[in-house]
Amino acid sequence: MAATHAPATSPGVREPTQQAPAKRRRVGVRAPWWFVVPAISIYLFIVVVPSANGALFSFTDWNGLRADWSFVGLDNFTSVFSDRTALDALVNTLTLAAAATVVQNVAGLLLALGVNSMVKSRYVLRVIFFAPVVLTPLVAGYVWSFLLSPNGVVNDALRAAGLGSLAHDWLGDPDTALYAIVLEIVWQFSGYSMVIYLAGLQAIPAEVLEAATIDGAGPWSKFRRVVLPLLNGAVVINVMLCLIGGLKQFDQVMAMTGGGPGTATETISTAIYKSAFSLGDFPFSIALAVVMTVVIAVLAGVQFRLTQRRSS
Repeated sequence: MAATHAPATSPGVREPTQQAPAKRRRVGVRAPWWFVVPAISIYLFIVVVPSANGALFSFTDWNGLRADWSFVGLDNFTSVFSDRTALDALVNTLTLAAAATVVQNVAGLLLALGVNSMVKSRYVLRVIFFAPVVLTPLVAGYVWSFLLSPNGVVNDALRAAGLGSLAHDWLGDPDTALYAIVLEIVWQFSGYSMVIYLAGLQAIPAEVLEAATIDGAGPWSKFRRVVLPLLNGAVVINVMLCLIGGLKQFDQVMAMTGGGPGTATETISTAIYKSAFSLGDFPFSIALAVVMTVVIAVLAGVQFRLTQRRSS
């Protein structure tokens, strides 16, 4: 019986099956960009273009009403950095953001470690600790302004406990008003940080913790050398969210103090609001908003790079 042989492939002919996977890969890389075009277009139309147009007016003398205006260069920004109220607002904003970021993350992490244990009431405790997050910040601010008033619940409790000497006008004293707002922010949003840390804790493999225990690591050593490094992603997210939220703080400040007493709790957001809608100085308020945007972008970028470098 004659043997049959498959026809030999000509040396100059390329087999078609070798090019198909590469073609499919190129199509697979290009296709996702087309899916995000509608979302990017909407974002550009709603956020980027109006923001850029608004930033343009920070270099003008536009009063918010008339159609004619002229460019004034950096005059508005010069006014911002020479205005005492604006500088106080900048310092207060940075102080509030830093304090709230540190305390809220520590409290959120401690709450997450507590409710991640095997106590029977852990599910109820998670709901209780997260409940303040669902409140409107303005409502929470008004509630705390009542609690911290001179005849409020906090001072009444101190007097009932025989600590009347500690009773204080917490929101009326320039030395304590800003930190009272920090306390309210931490109370309301620690549950939010707790949820993020809890998700990170539950993603840690049990085998890793068991191996650390077998190697003789104690609770503190296990947390510092095993748990905390594996929570780096949750730390980055939480710190960035807290920092941005603190830098643009508005609701609680307006509800609790309105920026007072004096300028003790004035933030950049409240200064923008007052300059635009109370004083009608729109160019100044827009320039202040641009400054706030730059500050938030720079601090968030630095924080992200530092935490990423630490993790690597």
